[in-house]
Formats: sequence, structure tokens, C-alpha cells
Amino acid sequence: MTNVITICQKELKSYFSSPIAYLLMAMFAIVFGFFFWNAVGYFVNVSFQSQAMGRSFPMDVNEMIIRPLLMNVSVIGLFLIPLISMRLFSEEKRSGTIELLLTSPIHDAEIIIGKWLAAVALYGCILLISGLNFFFLFAYGKPDWKPLVIGYLGLILQAGALLAIGAFVSTLTRNQIIAGAVTFSVCLLLWVFEWVAGYETSTWAAVMGYMSVVRHFEPFSKGVLDTRDAVYFASMIFLGLFLTARSLESLRWRA
Repeated sequence: MTNVITICQKELKSYFSSPIAYLLMAMFAIVFGFFFWNAVGYFVNVSFQSQAMGRSFPMDVNEMIIRPLLMNVSVIGLFLIPLISMRLFSEEKRSGTIELLLTSPIHDAEIIIGKWLAAVALYGCILLISGLNFFFLFAYGKPDWKPLVIGYLGLILQAGALLAIGAFVSTLTRNQIIAGAVTFSVCLLLWVFEWVAGYETSTWAAVMGYMSVVRHFEPFSKGVLDTRDAVYFASMIFLGLFLTARSLESLRWRA
């Protein structure tokens, strides 16, 4: 466990010692800030219109602001996750330090988990920026905090699954651009698999629909914690890390 923490800290330090982490945070802050401003503005506008027309009805902050914003963050993650994961092993291969890493007395599982945890931690730091926006929402409104917590849990699980896949892709090439592009393509496919189930009812379409991350994240965005969705993301994480381990093992044998 000590080796895992050491590798995680080293990887996090490499993120924050370069412009990568700060650039990703700035990009997320700008994009999410616009989404938050737009969602709150729409909520206030609808509220004023209903009052002006004498049709006052309860406005659900969670349903009209928090849930759409969580879905927006999930979409933003499709672009940020490849940028986070593309350097995990590609950079090691490009700089030639992968041989030193593989011949060190540290187990492959410790290397993989340490790097993956660092990527998840960086994504968590990025999500904290959205928490600043939600702080003002709680300061001036009365939303229910439980769906928000469950939504954040879903975001972390989704990111963990996609980052595990990105880690595997990163072991396949020394070019970070290629690793990022392939990871984005895989993430996008896992996002749009749900579309097939909308017009096809055969077994293969049902399987593709089940593989979609949208289907399993949507309940989290509604504040619903379903063990089936948690198991799906846990299985995706295990599969991604397992494939990464096998890929590193093949590199060790070829070296």
C-alpha cells in the first residue's frame, strides 16, 4: 500500500508541476461556470414569468438546476478524461523510463493502481471547482444536498471507469496525442451506445444499450443509488485495470 501511495503522490506532483492540471481546471471552470450561469438564469426567468402570470408553482432546484448540471459535467468529462489519462504510460514510454519502472521491485498492480488513483484524484480536484458554484446555490436557495452527493459519487465512478480504460490505451502507444484520441473515441462510443437501443430491440442492441455509461449514470444524476449501476462501473474499472496489467506484462516480456 505504501508503494501505491508513493506512486500516486509522484504522479499527482507531475500533474501539478506542469501546466496540465491548471489548464484543465481553468477549462472546466470556464465551461461549467457558463453552464451554471445559464441554468440559474433560466430558473430565475421561469420563476419570474410564472409569478407575473399568476401561476405560482413550486420550483424544484434539484430537478431544474442540479440534475442538468450533473449531466453536463458528465459530458465535459468525456473531453477531460482523455487529457488526464493519455500521459499515464505513454510519457513513460516516450521518455524511456518505462524500463526502469518495469524492472523496479514494485509490483505491476501497485504501479497501475497508483497511477490510476492519481488520475482519479486530479479529476476529483477538478470537480471541486463545481462545488464552489453549488456553494452559492445552497447559500441563496434550499436544494436537497443528498442527490448532489449521490451525483458526485456517480461522476467519480464514471471517471474511474473511463480513466481505467484510458490507462490501458496509454500502455499501447508512446504518443500521447494518439492515446488521447483513442481514449476519447472509446469514451464517446460508450456514451452513444444507448442510441442503438432506441430503435433496435434485438439482444445485441440491448447489450450495447447496457454498456452505455449514460444509462448507468443517469440514476445517479437523479439522486438514485442503484447497486446495479455501481457494479457496472466497478466492473468497468476492474476490466480496464486488468487489461492494463496484461499490457504491462507483455511489455515486460518483450523487454
